[in-house]
Amino acid sequence: MATLGPVGVYLPISFTRIPPAESQREAVRRLERAGYRTVWTNEVVGGKDALVQLAVLLAATERLTFGTGIANIWAREPQTLHAAAAFLADAYPNRLALGIGVGYPQQAETTGRDFGSPLATLRDYVGRMDAETWPPAPEAKYPRILGANGPKMLALAGEIADGAYPANLPPAFTAEARSVLGPDKLLVVGLAVVPDLDADRAKAAAIEKVSGTVNLPTFSNALRRLGFALDDLAGIADAVVAYGSPDAIAAKVREHLAAGADHVLLMPPTTDDFTADVAVLERLAPAFAGLD
Repeated sequence: MATLGPVGVYLPISFTRIPPAESQREAVRRLERAGYRTVWTNEVVGGKDALVQLAVLLAATERLTFGTGIANIWAREPQTLHAAAAFLADAYPNRLALGIGVGYPQQAETTGRDFGSPLATLRDYVGRMDAETWPPAPEAKYPRILGANGPKMLALAGEIADGAYPANLPPAFTAEARSVLGPDKLLVVGLAVVPDLDADRAKAAAIEKVSGTVNLPTFSNALRRLGFALDDLAGIADAVVAYGSPDAIAAKVREHLAAGADHVLLMPPTTDDFTADVAVLERLAPAFAGLD
């Protein structure tokens, strides 16, 4: 199985602009030299295939583990996803983690399919990943984790996968997730970060970040259940965003690890300057040196 380490980072690529392959190769080499052990990437249905991207980046590095956060089920057939992941795991043993998610109804619509019930849809998809194919997929193992921001999806992850990946939620939800999953499942937690030494500017950016997600049902339901008032954006930002200095960001990472996370995935802001965004992650790396 892949060894993730306590902290990983998203490669800072937006959903609307993809840097050239060589820029990405150099970026992951820099992150590897900085000391990160795991790098994650997103997927754009119809725009960027995460498994193809990771094939390029695995070949460009020596030790980094890579993860999909999240491979979208509408992008490919389940047997194809398994075959691709197993082939990469065979080529690069213990260096791949496969995050899988059901996404949103609009993504299903773009592929001409019915979204249906998220739980039933994802259960069916993961079940079909192991359907017999010819030629058969390699037998190499890799962890499968489900994107899960609610108790029912967490329970499904505990039942049919190797773990779960909740994101943009407070440490209290991490503790809840660990309780639902039990002690033996992998718990990866996505943590939004705003690195900025100017405290007021960092706080304002954190509030702006949560204002874009707080009313989405997945997040609002979880926040209400945990006792948050949805109009208290400052309080929510304090709970769900790591902002400010490297030490402040590391402190929030420690909260999630203490609550039961195995791995905290830093989700940085992205700009039009990919190289500069990678440099921000390089500067953060020393703050996590003692977490192992």
